[in-house]
Amino acid sequence: MYLDTKTKEEIFQKYGFAKSTTDTGSPEAQVALFTFRIAHLTEHLKKNKKDASTRVGLMRLVGKRRRLLDYLAKKDIERYRSIIKELGVRK
Repeated sequence: MYLDTKTKEEIFQKYGFAKSTTDTGSPEAQVALFTFRIAHLTEHLKKNKKDASTRVGLMRLVGKRRRLLDYLAKKDIERYRSIIKELGVRK
């Protein structure tokens, strides 16, 4: 599988707010995980252009990430700016 436990722990440790492998609930960790999944699905869709169900799933995932980023921007603008800069996500 493309996203195993070890990969998730690395993502959570690198981008989590508390910088630990168990910090799965912080918005930064969730946004980083969504970004990783979005990149994977985007590559899949480049090869399989007619895969409509994956495209729908990708759009839902992008919406979830956008809502989390909006929440983070409303709560703490500095954390929002840092995660945007680290991940290279644009609005």
